[in-house]
Amino acid sequence: MVPVPLIRLTDPADDRLGDYTNLTDVALRSKHEPEKGLYIAESSNVITRAVEAGHRPRSFLMAEKWLSSMAPVIQAATGADDGGAEIPVFVAEEPVLRAITGFHLHRGALAAMHRPPLLGVRELLASARGGEGARRVAILEDIVDHTNVGAMFRSAAGLGVDAVLVTPRCADPLYRRSVRVSMGTVFQVPWTRMTVWPGGVDKLREAGYTVAAMALSDDSVSLDDFAVSPAVTGPDSKVAMVLGTEGDGLARTTVEAADLVVRIPMAGGVDSLNVAAASAVAFWATRAQGGV
Repeated sequence: MVPVPLIRLTDPADDRLGDYTNLTDVALRSKHEPEKGLYIAESSNVITRAVEAGHRPRSFLMAEKWLSSMAPVIQAATGADDGGAEIPVFVAEEPVLRAITGFHLHRGALAAMHRPPLLGVRELLASARGGEGARRVAILEDIVDHTNVGAMFRSAAGLGVDAVLVTPRCADPLYRRSVRVSMGTVFQVPWTRMTVWPGGVDKLREAGYTVAAMALSDDSVSLDDFAVSPAVTGPDSKVAMVLGTEGDGLARTTVEAADLVVRIPMAGGVDSLNVAAASAVAFWATRAQGGV
């Protein structure tokens, strides 16, 4: 039983649904969500992970058949047992939902979530691993595809990366598709957005990190060798792996600023992998650093 009153909708143009309209318009949502301080969580599993991570919903939107399965997370979010404030739960038939969102809502539910404030880079890295500090960090440089961002976060979570930093021009990890592809792991991996790049390399180095650019160059070292080097395996080692945008890879200035360049050994005449696949390989190869 859902612990709050339901709001049944029949008009897709209802003024109360502004958070949910035109969700398929990438250009609009990527600008609109950060400005309004919200993001959209899609599917019951993703919404549950967001609430468990302490994120606060503004409202829920779903077909009536999902009310039963969503009841526990709605109750947790509203704090109904503790007299918490009610959060609107919008319910509509499938045709109305499709008209609102622009797509078939087959993953159960949507929730408009308050966007939590981001920590500064120094604070984020220091607070990771229960306050022990991040030892293995991934930096996503200008990744523009939301699917790749979500996949990289999922690999980071599954392979024990302590924190993720995204550059100023990287796609939003809390965009609806990124969140969905990550299966909600964007809520469990500490992350923040850097304000300066590649100038931030110097600050990482000052904080004790070896900055490894994942790229192709004549002076690159093999990932196999890097993974067993003191930079990764040393008792006090800290490493930041930088992965570059689709197509062009890392910027030349980034490669020049890094401490070393690391390449993934390839065969079959293939010189590189998709950035999401490359991140999974790099995270797996260095996983002993994260204790996986």
